[in-house]
Amino acid sequence: MRIRHRGREPWVHADAWIAPTATLIGDVRIGAHARVLSGAVLDGENSRVTVGDYGIVCEHAVLRASSVAGDQPVDLGDHVFVGPHATLLGCAVGGCSYLATNVTVLQNAGLGTGSTIAVGALVHAGTTIEPEFFVPPFTVALGDPVRLLAPGDPELPAAVRAVGFAETAFGATAQWTDRARRAEQATETRSAEFAAHADDVVL
Repeated sequence: MRIRHRGREPWVHADAWIAPTATLIGDVRIGAHARVLSGAVLDGENSRVTVGDYGIVCEHAVLRASSVAGDQPVDLGDHVFVGPHATLLGCAVGGCSYLATNVTVLQNAGLGTGSTIAVGALVHAGTTIEPEFFVPPFTVALGDPVRLLAPGDPELPAAVRAVGFAETAFGATAQWTDRARRAEQATETRSAEFAAHADDVVL
């Protein structure tokens, strides 16, 4: 399904293939020989999503751009593989990178050429991954230079707090300890952003 959003339409190279049940919304650009498989959602919002030549976006992956906290496109270089159920939000992925099943890459993260993000790993907001870097399965990668932490690491809460995710992703300014107010700000911001979908047109 291809959807005009905010007056912008997806563009698909003639040599690409998009599954009938994939959804492309707004400013989405698909390069030559790219493949977008069943159930994937690529949503440009008020920014853009770009999949380079020979890019593979597997089943039920979500690639979503945003502009609520600055322009945050999703840009994939050539020969990038995005595994099933991966989530990429407002990030840049260098060419020849491999993102495995259930990977999450958050806003303003940047992955260098030839990066590998293994099954279930999280690359947090604002993180820089150097070229050819390997993030192990179920690991949290944060910062620049990058730190790798296991989910149960006692240093993880403080490291996540330092990232400033709510401000980076939603522009939320409430204190870390005021989680209810942060949730209010986040959902109100997204509600306003997503309201524009009421005017979408299926092509």
